[in-house]
Amino acid sequence: MGLRFITADEAASYVNNGDTVGFSGFTPAGAVKAVPQAIANKAIAEHNAGRPFKIGMITGASTGDSLDGSLARAEAVLFRTPYQSNADLRKLINEGKADYFDSHLSTVAQNLRYGFLGKMHVGIIEACDVTDDGEIVLTTGVGISPSICKVAEKIIIELNHYHPKSLRGMHDIHIVADPPNRREIPIYKPSDRAGETVIKVNPDKIVGVVETNLPDEVGEFSKTDEVTEKIGENVAEFLSSELKKGRIPSCFLPIQSGVGNIANAVLGALGRNKSIPDFEMYTEVIQDSVIELMKEGRVRFASGCSLTVSQNKLKEIYDNLDYFHSRILLRPQEITNNPEVARRIGIISINTALEADLYGNVNSTNVMGQKMMNGIGGSGDFTRNAYISIFTCPSVAKNGKISTIVPMVSHVDHNEHSVQVIITEYGVADLRAKSPRKKAEEIISNCVHPDYREQLRDYLRICDTAHTPLSLSAAFAMHLHFMQTGDMRGIDWNKYLLNGKCC
Repeated sequence: MGLRFITADEAASYVNNGDTVGFSGFTPAGAVKAVPQAIANKAIAEHNAGRPFKIGMITGASTGDSLDGSLARAEAVLFRTPYQSNADLRKLINEGKADYFDSHLSTVAQNLRYGFLGKMHVGIIEACDVTDDGEIVLTTGVGISPSICKVAEKIIIELNHYHPKSLRGMHDIHIVADPPNRREIPIYKPSDRAGETVIKVNPDKIVGVVETNLPDEVGEFSKTDEVTEKIGENVAEFLSSELKKGRIPSCFLPIQSGVGNIANAVLGALGRNKSIPDFEMYTEVIQDSVIELMKEGRVRFASGCSLTVSQNKLKEIYDNLDYFHSRILLRPQEITNNPEVARRIGIISINTALEADLYGNVNSTNVMGQKMMNGIGGSGDFTRNAYISIFTCPSVAKNGKISTIVPMVSHVDHNEHSVQVIITEYGVADLRAKSPRKKAEEIISNCVHPDYREQLRDYLRICDTAHTPLSLSAAFAMHLHFMQTGDMRGIDWNKYLLNGKCC
């Protein structure tokens, strides 16, 4: 019996109120587009008829507007995990209209298989090819699609003709065995393969195929500016110095880098720094800057979970697919972010912080400790297990009214035991082998904006001489001052002392 071709509206009929649905995609790359919009339309119709309609959403990470955005605007989201970045979905979450639970990206697929996330009723997967015998060739993002296909009761395929069938072979689909039968992952360098080129499922699970011809909804990344360029240069100079000191092997080590304008600036600076050898990447997101460095020969190979590139760049890749086919490998996030592999191959991890504190704790997720920005993503997977873990951020935000370095972060995603290096446009704070007080001094001297250096030194002065220079009454004073005045500058620490003493 062959595949059954259906419309997006027919596909939506398989999704019911209260269902948990797994969606392909990692960033907008590889995310389904037509069926989620049909589900959103169904939700609106149900709401207009006075009936409830919400679904649980599990994806690889953030997706495109047609998925996260359309379902959020339809108020059709019961819960969502993991990482998200859509403005409408973020608003829904922060208004308490949808449950959101953050997750390390390396754990989502296994938690799904373990049953920790409940039953998955439907899986909706974008493919560039699907065969009658159940072979699914993914497009530009892998995410958790292999595990979705394994556990979902029903599978719907969006067969997207925008992506060529010749992508077959660019994927490395490997699902680790679950305990107690788990074995090592046979990856010893970024180009090693561990699995198959396709997802294989029982074709009886595929209830329908929806044909589309739609590009990924990847927007243009913000251009680098003077601050991000300086951050990139500081990262490159730090790694160059580590090479010269013999603390990084002369052949260099694989790079893991986040996504966005700072990541672009960092990668650009690494490419320009001739003291850094040509390198490989073992990361989540392969973005435009990686492709440019690959064309220049500076990036020899890139292993990632998604090909998150602009439409023009994707066309360039497809027009030269023979060249890139041998230089890019797309894997499930359970593999790209796997602690075992990260530690074995010795990745250098470079991620972005919302804020950091004087002890080296990092907040990646919650603005003022309360409002969810995006989520932890894979930063925790890499940070804890990296050869060197680096966090970057501009020294200030909101035109200088917020210092990204504070006495104590308002939310902890990465603690002081995992964060080794903090870099801003002003310099590098190497926190390795330093006590809490020495860390604080290093961060203030090298990373803090000049407007806040003396203010933070004053904070240290009011703290007693304990092992960790902390004032319980003043640790969040800069956050409180901002919420009261709209500016973290000009704080009077004496107002936060109890009976004139540090507490």
